[in-house]
Amino acid sequence: MSRRGNNVRGPTSALTEFLRESGINPATIARRVATQNQPGSQSQDQSVAGPSNSGDNVPDVPEEEQPEESAPQASNGRRGRGRNTGYASDELDEPAEESPVKKRKGTKGRATAATKAKAKKKAKDDGEYEGSSEDEYRAMSKNLWSVGGNGGPKPPAGSFETCARCEKQFTVTKYTMAANPPPGYLCHHCAKASGTDPFKKPVLPRKRVNVTEKRDVISYQERRFPSLAAICIELISRYINDVEALGDIGAVNMDEIAKALSKNRGLTPENAHLFYDVLNKKLRFYDATNLTPDALTTLASLNPNLTHLHLDYCGRLTSPVLLAFSVSMPQLTSLTLLGPFLVRAEAWIEFLKAMSGLRVFKITQSPRFDLQCMQTFADSCKNIGELSLREIGLMDNEFADPLCSLPPLRVLDLAFPGIGIDEDSWMKIIEKHGSTLETLDTSKHEGFTDHVLQESVRKYSRILFELKLDECLSLTDEGVAQFFSNWAYPISTLKDEGDDMDVDADPVEVSLTSLEPFTPNPPLRVLSLARNQELSSAALAAAIVHSAQSLTWLSVNGLRSASSEALAQLKRAKELRYLDAGWCRELDDFVMKDVVTECMKLNEIKVWGCSRVRGVGWGVKP
Repeated sequence: MSRRGNNVRGPTSALTEFLRESGINPATIARRVATQNQPGSQSQDQSVAGPSNSGDNVPDVPEEEQPEESAPQASNGRRGRGRNTGYASDELDEPAEESPVKKRKGTKGRATAATKAKAKKKAKDDGEYEGSSEDEYRAMSKNLWSVGGNGGPKPPAGSFETCARCEKQFTVTKYTMAANPPPGYLCHHCAKASGTDPFKKPVLPRKRVNVTEKRDVISYQERRFPSLAAICIELISRYINDVEALGDIGAVNMDEIAKALSKNRGLTPENAHLFYDVLNKKLRFYDATNLTPDALTTLASLNPNLTHLHLDYCGRLTSPVLLAFSVSMPQLTSLTLLGPFLVRAEAWIEFLKAMSGLRVFKITQSPRFDLQCMQTFADSCKNIGELSLREIGLMDNEFADPLCSLPPLRVLDLAFPGIGIDEDSWMKIIEKHGSTLETLDTSKHEGFTDHVLQESVRKYSRILFELKLDECLSLTDEGVAQFFSNWAYPISTLKDEGDDMDVDADPVEVSLTSLEPFTPNPPLRVLSLARNQELSSAALAAAIVHSAQSLTWLSVNGLRSASSEALAQLKRAKELRYLDAGWCRELDDFVMKDVVTECMKLNEIKVWGCSRVRGVGWGVKP
């Protein structure tokens, strides 16, 4: 039995099956290669080929005289006669070659594609290719830049030419382009009008930033499960408009609800009644922007026994409302207002005359509070202990005398005035209140100088624990450093501490007061030296040495020239909770690593503008 009749086959691969169906085997491949290497056999095979439909009507002519197309026609006719194209067992020995017509057609196609590619490349070199432009204005061709409008070289920059379109004379620059069509050149206005921007720069490909070059910003957010009280407060703030259905909440969580409402300014005249009660002693609204004058008057009427009132962003508080406060809340002893800029001076005077029992008076941004108001305040409020007049535009040296007539103050805040108080007036104020002051804020007073620190604060302050000197531009690095270095020592009774004693001079008379025991001021707990460009390493180092053991809040924002060695002293303040070291250019990761490692109680650090701080090595909590 022959192998051809055997239909039993084993498993084969897809390639083997394909070759078998196509009739391809090593023998047929070898014959085909041998046939292709014999040029004479090709013509023989063609002459022996059988007749075709197209060849029946062709007369007998010699083989060399047959037309060139006859062979492919006969072959095509024979292969197309009633069977499928492809390989067959009796045709495997025939050479596989393309007809001359197909060869010429393929060669012509490849030549056409090459010609098109060459033309496309030439158009790109000339700048005239309009393949895919993202912009409406196309870039100018190179010949419009380098070749003149008449085919010659471009005229030099600075020469004068006449525009080919508007016929106006203009100066030739490197952006001048030739007219299209030539001859001549176009001015910049006509060039833009033609749809081409001569000033448009080519768009360069964006350079991909290396991943290692990107700055790693690490931020932490502690996620904890909210307490039951926090969930209840959030639920109450969500349905705050249904005041009547909420019932009695309790005074403990009222402040938390007020804070929650201030986040999106949700406090309105309708839901503010939740916080009103005849028995209220203290009331604070963190954002009273939406409370109208009538709502503020209602606040005073429904809380007649208030002793402490604190309103932030009370921009709608007017003069009649302030007078209503003095009538409806006679027991008020503490008033803090942020933004009462609508209250006039007359209303302030009437209010201060009626509220003689005030002990705490703090206002911010009240541009109409003038000298007469200050004088009325000094005459009426004899029990005042805490005074804050921030951002008062009319504050000047005339305020010094009323301030000195007040009883000794514990808190004095005169920050960010419109005009300011000079050096001599500050000397009087510190001499009056220095011995009882616990908090002093003199920010942005140019009259607060090194001399005031040395001769007044150092001499009279004994219980000061909070000192803020932001933007005191008259302070110097040497003066502040000397103040902190000598603050713990008594002032000598000699005229000049640095002068040498003369043995031949008359003896100095020492008064009995100089023999009293000296009580130095304790280390500060809050210190701010922010935005003082004159302060540098000496002042910072001296301040840290003096108050490192008790500092909990420190701001050195803007001390650009402070060295890394001086900033490294921050690690000595182990009790720090808050640190603002923004825009300290010498601060780096090594210093921050030491500070974070040593100051374990730190809750908040600000390093805005510190270009050397990248969070490497210290940005992970232990």
